[in-house]
Amino acid sequence: MESKNTLINYVEFKATDLEKVKRFYSQTFGWIFTDYGPTYTAFSQSGLEGGFELTEDAIKNGALIVLYHENLLEIKDQIVEAGGVVVREIFSFPGGSRFHFMDPSGNELAVWSDK
Repeated sequence: MESKNTLINYVEFKATDLEKVKRFYSQTFGWIFTDYGPTYTAFSQSGLEGGFELTEDAIKNGALIVLYHENLLEIKDQIVEAGGVVVREIFSFPGGSRFHFMDPSGNELAVWSDK
C-alpha cells in the first residue's frame, strides 16, 4: 500500500459568509457540504476534499494547502531542520491534529494527522 505521508490531502479556504459560499459552490459545481459547528464546513465531490473556515478578517490569500503525515512531531522537526518556521503549534480538532508552518518563501501550509 502506498503511504499517504507528505501528499497534498486537503485544501482549506477562508470565508466571510459560510451560507453564501455553500450555496455558491453547491449550486455551481455540485459540491456537498458537512458542517462542523458554526465556523467550519467541509466539502466533498470536488476532486479534492477541503473546507471553509469562517473569518472576519480581510481575506488576502484564502487557500491553505494541507499535507498529511502520520507522525506530526517527526515531520515538524524535519520542516524546521529544512528551514521552515512553525507559525501555529500542534492543535486538535474533530478527527485529528495539525500544525501550520511557513516555507522559506513565506507560503503558509499545514500538516495534519489522524493518529
